[in-house]
Amino acid sequence: MGRAFEYRKATKFARWDKMAKQFSKASKHITIAVKQGGPDPDTNVLLRRAIQNAKSVQMPKDKIENAIKKAADKDTSNYEETVYEGMAPHGVAVVVEAATDNTQRTVANVRSYFRKKGGSLGTQGMHDFLFNRKGVFYIEKENIEDLEELELEMIDYGLESIEEDTVEEKDFYKLYVAFEDFGKMQEALEQKDINAEKSELERIPTITKELSDEQVDEVLALVDLMEQDDDVTNVFINLA
Repeated sequence: MGRAFEYRKATKFARWDKMAKQFSKASKHITIAVKQGGPDPDTNVLLRRAIQNAKSVQMPKDKIENAIKKAADKDTSNYEETVYEGMAPHGVAVVVEAATDNTQRTVANVRSYFRKKGGSLGTQGMHDFLFNRKGVFYIEKENIEDLEELELEMIDYGLESIEEDTVEEKDFYKLYVAFEDFGKMQEALEQKDINAEKSELERIPTITKELSDEQVDEVLALVDLMEQDDDVTNVFINLA
């Protein structure tokens, strides 16, 4: 059918593959939230965040509801969140967050990814001084009429800073809060009917590493390999 058809087919399959991975990770976050706070989003702030983030990747409502039901019905006592830390090539720090029901499988996989891409798995806590854990809320610019007013209102709920960013052609304000203020900020935004498209707990590097383009590609190859693992939920690095 020609090269153009093959290109369109490959592009479509790549998009479907990305979507499937996003849905899988969203379902995992829902499972964790249900395990920690129950299946009712009205009383579970973590579940509200997980649902919100699932919607941000266009996960259908029925899939979200099924994920909540499955999480509530199944035994999640062996399901846990874990963190792995190591070094990528060229001295770049890597922190890997995972959610798994089999830690032996997950740590073996993570170790193999480091080894394949010229890095090494280290010990938990080795990068504590390199990253600050922050809550980040993404709010579309078009939903905010007065940025200064928003800033003044949110300072009482732990707002530390606001940055501008563009993600997939959407313009956002990113609101940063301390890790311990995440729930307080989420509830404040909900009470004021300010819709955050998504919210994350991120690890922000305090010290960054400058590399050449070729070296950056080597580091990102490791990150890409990590992110393909269904158990891995987030990967953070301290590249500049």
